[in-house]
Amino acid sequence: MQKTLIRLKILLPFRIFAEKASILRIVAETGEGSFGILPHRLDCVAALAPGILTYENKSEGEVFVAVDEGVLVKTGLDVVISVRNAIGGTDLGQLHEAVKKEFLSLNEREQNVRSAMAKMESGLIRRLVEFHHE
Repeated sequence: MQKTLIRLKILLPFRIFAEKASILRIVAETGEGSFGILPHRLDCVAALAPGILTYENKSEGEVFVAVDEGVLVKTGLDVVISVRNAIGGTDLGQLHEAVKKEFLSLNEREQNVRSAMAKMESGLIRRLVEFHHE
């Protein structure tokens, strides 16, 4: 009897980061914690948090990928992960530092930009309301 295995695809905004077949298991991180995917797990969708994605196959063994926030979709034996950024590596310590340095600082910058944009938008709306009442 042939064992059914997962097909994994990791997508970035402008390219395919990885496309792997014969995956035994996947472990991903969400805001609620880590969860695992085996071939016969029910289909699901999960919002991923910045962290370390782990997958295992017979040829490479356990592989670690630092991923930014994104989405994981499992349908049948296909798992598609779409993230803004990903970094592959074998040293977990270096990948963990990359997550903290690259992805979490990016989120802080984005929050600052969004805050500035919200202030600009509210100022514009306030001025439009004042103009409309004149």
